[in-house]
Amino acid sequence: MTRLVVDASVAVKWFLPEEHSINAHRLLSEDYQLLAPDLLWVEVGNALWKRHRRGQLARGDARGILRDLRRLPLAIHPSGPLIGMALDLAIRRGQTVYDSLYLAVAIARRCAMVTADDNLYQVVKDGPLSRHLVWVEDI
Repeated sequence: MTRLVVDASVAVKWFLPEEHSINAHRLLSEDYQLLAPDLLWVEVGNALWKRHRRGQLARGDARGILRDLRRLPLAIHPSGPLIGMALDLAIRRGQTVYDSLYLAVAIARRCAMVTADDNLYQVVKDGPLSRHLVWVEDI
């Protein structure tokens, strides 16, 4: 079983049809042990709020997605112990602390993270942290 950290850009695709959704769904097989920082709940919730605000998602559907997400077998890690590492990564790489927190979990758990966030991927893919990053289409 392959252990992978998933970010919100991947988790949203499990519930909403978007580009790369098919690949994101592959992660839900028994071949993977999925991990994420507790920030995942907030980021997915915010993505759903944006969809609702644009009239693309009903309130009940958004709440249902959050409920279904919480039922998935995700190993959720508290952000607090890794926030210092995430800040250091963010400063060094010039990316957000939010994105860096997912990388911090991957580094701490000695695995890779999967993203569908092209900006994050472009920043990290050719640097020293590239071994901790997988593009969703490469699943």
